[in-house]
Formats: sequence, structure tokens, C-alpha cells
Amino acid sequence: MSVFPRIEGGGRMHWLLLGSLVLNLLFVGAAGAVAYRYTSPVPLKIVTRVDLMGRLDRMADTLPPDDAKVMHAQLRADEEKIAAAQADVRLSQDDVRRSLRAEPFDAEAMRRAMAANHGAHERFDQLVHDMLASAASRMSVIGRNKLADWPAQRANARAER
Repeated sequence: MSVFPRIEGGGRMHWLLLGSLVLNLLFVGAAGAVAYRYTSPVPLKIVTRVDLMGRLDRMADTLPPDDAKVMHAQLRADEEKIAAAQADVRLSQDDVRRSLRAEPFDAEAMRRAMAANHGAHERFDQLVHDMLASAASRMSVIGRNKLADWPAQRANARAER
């Protein structure tokens, strides 16, 4: 015995109701994911992931073997400092976002957050530059020239694809 009265086309109504329920669940799930994305704190694991290191490793792999060893050694020696600086940049970016979302909006707080973000970027850039200069100071002339040509090589590699 069914709770629903038997009507003509009832099977179609059953599937329509089921489809509507599935679509509503998908919508609620998507809305929940978006809400979670914009309200949850930044997980430290994501903040400390350093994609720059992969790029620098690929750069080192294009160098002559001895120069590549020098570059890889310098990367590993400075890896924690660079990861911490990059985490500071990302956290300061989150502070800027929070200042923009704050109610009531405080322009001065946003200016402070943006200044802190600028300083974090400068510290990060300086660490990367120091790492590259330290590695380059122990490389051969050929290795330094390859390092100097690296962006052009990357552009040429894209053009060849």
C-alpha cells in the first residue's frame, strides 16, 4: 500500500520528485562548499606549499651538471626560509582580504594590511634574490649564462610546443 494515491502518470511524478531532490542536494552541497571556501581559515599546509621551488628546480636542471648541483644545494639550504617567507606573503594577502570584507569597513586597516603585504613581498623577493646570487657566485661562466638565458629558453620551449 502506498502513501501516495494512485493517479495516472504517478510514476512520472515519482521520478520528477526524486530528480528535484537530487538537484536540491547538489545545490546545497555546492553552496556549502563555496561558503566553506570563503569562511574557513587558511590551512597552514597549503600556505607552506612552495611551488616556486619546483620552478627553481626545473631551472637548475637546465644547467650543466656541476652548476645544477650548486643550485640544488643552495635551494635545499634556503628552502625553509623561502617557504616561511612565502607563507608570510600568503597570510598577509589573507589579511588584506579580511580587511576588505570587514563590516564596518576600515580604510586605514586596509592600508596597514596592504603595507604589510608589500613588506612581505619585498622580504620574499630579497630571499629568492639572495639565494640565486649565492648559487650564481659558485657557478661556472657557462652556468651563469644559462641561468641568464633561462626565461628566454622557457619562452622558446613554449613556442616549440
